[in-house]
Amino acid sequence: MDAFAACPSLRAVGLFASMCGAGILANDASAQTYPNRPIRCIIPYIAGSSPDVVGRIVGPRLSERLGQAVVIDNRGGANSIIGTETAARSPPDGYTILLGATALATNPSLYKLSYDAAKTFSPITQTVAVHFLLVVHPSLPVRTVAEFITLAKARPGQLTFGSSGTGSPGHLAGELLKNLTSIKLVHVPYKGGPQATADLIGGQIQAQFDVIATSLPHIKAGKTRALAVSSVQRSTILPEMPTIAETVPGFNMVGWQGFLVPAGTPAEIIQRLHREIVAVFALPDVRQRIFELGYETVGSSPREFAEFMRADTAQFAKIISGAGIRPE
Repeated sequence: MDAFAACPSLRAVGLFASMCGAGILANDASAQTYPNRPIRCIIPYIAGSSPDVVGRIVGPRLSERLGQAVVIDNRGGANSIIGTETAARSPPDGYTILLGATALATNPSLYKLSYDAAKTFSPITQTVAVHFLLVVHPSLPVRTVAEFITLAKARPGQLTFGSSGTGSPGHLAGELLKNLTSIKLVHVPYKGGPQATADLIGGQIQAQFDVIATSLPHIKAGKTRALAVSSVQRSTILPEMPTIAETVPGFNMVGWQGFLVPAGTPAEIIQRLHREIVAVFALPDVRQRIFELGYETVGSSPREFAEFMRADTAQFAKIISGAGIRPE
């Protein structure tokens, strides 16, 4: 009798090794044949929301490249938490992908979550950057960020700014501006951006950080006035518009969207998804449609997206903690 047959522990080690080897081979085979069935794309927002619109633009083109249907699954609610939890519980096999957005970076500082986005998901790529405009009511006697800051200092606590809700990027942009300039503004939360814009046009509030695309029609009609864009670099959509950072160093507030998969998804599948998603967002017609939404396309690597999310989460945590923000 040989030593292997005579020793149960050696047999156990051999069995474990063979099982591991079989698992590796199975994963390799799965990655090589991926995808061989439809892919579910969870969008943790309601139909008609910004991520939903983007997802439905790119979904059919991604289906063409992968050779399988990409099925949009809207799971809105609780500031994207419901849909994100659903994605977090999904098997890490590449057949469930999540189209996440800025809330992935803000929610950890606002809510008690059942998941840790940095550990629960593997990033694929950031897809779009969402720049905001600081817009004011035309009656406000300011045309630049510097003039707005001067007026706010002259009227402490008298100027109001609206947002789509407590903890939203528009709210956090206002808090960041307050922190960096020591001005006192009063935040007025709404149930959505359109409601805030309506009150800005009506003069009930004086300012708002709004998405470029939704702001432009009102700016062109003279109903609101744009002062600056929220990103560090000027927007390709409005290259003539100055940035807030040109007046207030260190100011940077950009929303985003991006694709992720449950952690543990094979690297080969992540690489395949990254390659195909980036290729879709590079298509001229897709880029044009995204541009018309007021967004800029991004094609970061998984590592770059992971680093971006970590930095963004840290920045939002500092703003939320400093302002003492609590969810409504």
